[in-house]
Amino acid sequence: MAIKKNQICAICGNRFTIMEGLFLRDLSDLLKEQVLKTNSYAKDSSFICLKDMQKLRIARMQTIIDQDLRIDQKMSDELKKELEKDTYVITNINDTVYGKRTTGQRLADAVAKFGGSWGFIITFTIILVVWMTINVVHLFGVHFDPYPFILLNLFLSCVAAIQAPIIMMSQNRQAERDRFDSENDYKTNMKSEMEIRILHKKLDQLNEVQWPHILDIQKMQIEVLSEIENEIQSLKASNENKNSRNTRHPNK
Repeated sequence: MAIKKNQICAICGNRFTIMEGLFLRDLSDLLKEQVLKTNSYAKDSSFICLKDMQKLRIARMQTIIDQDLRIDQKMSDELKKELEKDTYVITNINDTVYGKRTTGQRLADAVAKFGGSWGFIITFTIILVVWMTINVVHLFGVHFDPYPFILLNLFLSCVAAIQAPIIMMSQNRQAERDRFDSENDYKTNMKSEMEIRILHKKLDQLNEVQWPHILDIQKMQIEVLSEIENEIQSLKASNENKNSRNTRHPNK
C-alpha cells in the first residue's frame, strides 16, 4: 500500500510523505530561526522536507565557518597593524652606540677599559715602587725627586685629573647604551604585551564561540547522517515490500 504524500513542505511547496521530512517544532533552535528568517509565515506545525533540511544545515554550517574566518582574519589584521607601527621597531644598539664612534670616543673607551683593569693597577704599582726606590736609595746616583716625593704627587694629581674626565666620557657612553637598552626593553615588552593580548582574544574567541560552533556543526552532521540512514532503511523496506508483492503475484 502506497503511503500518501499529504505533507506540504513550507520551503519548496512540494508534497511529501511524513517520513520524508520533519516538522518545524522538531528542529533545533538554530535551524528553526533560519527557517523563520526566510519563511516568516511558518508555524511549529509546518513541514520541512529532508532535502531542504540538508540545504538549511549546509547553509548554516557555511555561515558559521565564514563568520569564524572573518573574525580570525580581523584579529590577524589587527595584530599585523599593531606590529607594523614604529613604536615596535627595535633598534640595533651595536650600530647605534658602537658603529658611529669617533676617535676620541674610542680612545676614551680604551682608557676606561685599561684604567679599570688589574693590568693598570699592577703597572702603576710597579712605577710607584721603582720611582720611590730610585729616589730613596739614590740608585745610580739619581735622586730627582727626594722624599716626600713632591714631583710624584704632582704627577699622580695630573694623572687623576686627566683620567677622571676620560672615564666620565666612557661612562656617559655607557649611560647612552643603557638608555637604548631600556628603550628596546620597553618596545619589546609592548610588542609582547600586544601579541599576548591578541592571543588571549583569539583563545576567548575559540573557547566561547568557535568550539560551540564546531559542536553545532558536528550535531548537524550527525542529524544529516541519521536522516540519510533513515532514508536508506526506508528504501530497503520499500524494495523488500515490492519484492514480496512480486513473489506472491508473479503474473501481475
